[in-house]
Amino acid sequence: MKKENNTTFSCSNCDAQYQKWTGRCLECGKWGTIGEVESYSAKGGSAFGGKVQKSTSKYEPTKTIGLSEIVGNDVQRLKTNIEELDRVLGGGVVPGSLILLSGDPGIGKSTLAIQLATAISNTLYISGEESVEQIKMRSNRIVETRHCLVSTLRLANETCVESIVATIQVPPPAKGEVRRGFGASSTEGPSLVIIDSIQTIFSAEVEGEPGNPNQIKACTAKLLECAKTNNIAIVLIGHVTKDGVLSGPKTMEHLVDTVLYLEGDKFHQFRILRAVKNRFGSTDEVGIFEMKHNGLIEVKNPSQAFLEGRGEPVPGGVVTCVIQGSRPILVEIQALVTKTNFGYPQRRASGFDLNRLQVLIGVLSKRTGLPLESYDVFLNVVGGLKADEPAADMAVIMAIASAIKNKTIPKNLATFGEVGLGGEVRNVMHSERRLNEIKKMGFEIAVIPQVKNVTKIPGLKIAHIENVKDVVEKIVK
Repeated sequence: MKKENNTTFSCSNCDAQYQKWTGRCLECGKWGTIGEVESYSAKGGSAFGGKVQKSTSKYEPTKTIGLSEIVGNDVQRLKTNIEELDRVLGGGVVPGSLILLSGDPGIGKSTLAIQLATAISNTLYISGEESVEQIKMRSNRIVETRHCLVSTLRLANETCVESIVATIQVPPPAKGEVRRGFGASSTEGPSLVIIDSIQTIFSAEVEGEPGNPNQIKACTAKLLECAKTNNIAIVLIGHVTKDGVLSGPKTMEHLVDTVLYLEGDKFHQFRILRAVKNRFGSTDEVGIFEMKHNGLIEVKNPSQAFLEGRGEPVPGGVVTCVIQGSRPILVEIQALVTKTNFGYPQRRASGFDLNRLQVLIGVLSKRTGLPLESYDVFLNVVGGLKADEPAADMAVIMAIASAIKNKTIPKNLATFGEVGLGGEVRNVMHSERRLNEIKKMGFEIAVIPQVKNVTKIPGLKIAHIENVKDVVEKIVK
């Protein structure tokens, strides 16, 4: 089969391809990233047109196997004994997986990585940013307060990915050879490898400075091959840019098995760990930590933590119950409504979708007659948790109505429910679990949609609401 050499041009930042050279990439907007690449196309036969000719490939066909012929083996996950982390990972670290841990600078990624390194035996921690002495100082304050496996933890400073791979792969030593890999007396590789961070690692086989998109892709691909070949779990730490996206090409997220984001405001105490991609578990679970001087401490009772410090009732404050993964969590939603000083009212939201807020304001204004078109509305979810499910609609409606009418909601009341464009309040999933959590936290009244066959909970009064007009007329009065 005759091949023809065609010259194309590709962007090194986003991999967009062009037929001719241009100074600026039309897809990502970067300048000077277009370079020449060679591609090969076969003439004479195609799956999309033309006569298919007999293949003359020198490669052997791939052996296939039936699904029923595969003997499934249960994967023995590496338990970290950090329950919030194990929850997000799906039960622990899977051997041979490549995990990306990312977040804003200073959010606590390295702190969590040290805690993970000291929780699993035979861990190798490679840093391209800090010296081993600095890592030792960081780990000292963590080890003081919890039982850690520090005797088998080994540290290294290295930025060349080829050297890192050679260190992870520990071949049997030759006669008289002095071992230089993972552990001078070990004949096995590490159980877990942590690399801090991927932006500082480079490959000697690829041109460009560390952190270059080509370098990041090449290093990630080499580490992925190393993890799968040696059945060793590798954790990569990556930074987030000012725009809130992962630093480096988006293809990096497609290469790894799991992508974890550590979120939160570094000036506040709570950190939220969530998985946006997980080939070995659910992406619905979240882990909640509290940042203290001795590291990230697990929050065993998130509802109590998020409601802590709640004072006397004020207009615009309402408690709702959201489901994060497999557990219900109570959070407070606060609304502030003020007379606008401009021709166009402002809408601002923290922890809640702004577009959804605009819709709920329109529903509340149209169905109840509240004059919100001349008021600024500010909404906040206390504690830094994101209320991104429809069950929080009722609390938002009630908080805005309470704020504009300057009426307080009883402190012992909690609510949940989805609001439609017609003003109707609809049922949401896991109603009984939400009600049990509301009762457990000491609330006495639950305002919910009409639910069939709801289990009565002793000591909890349940008020059913059909539409937002009932909310304004019966609850906020």
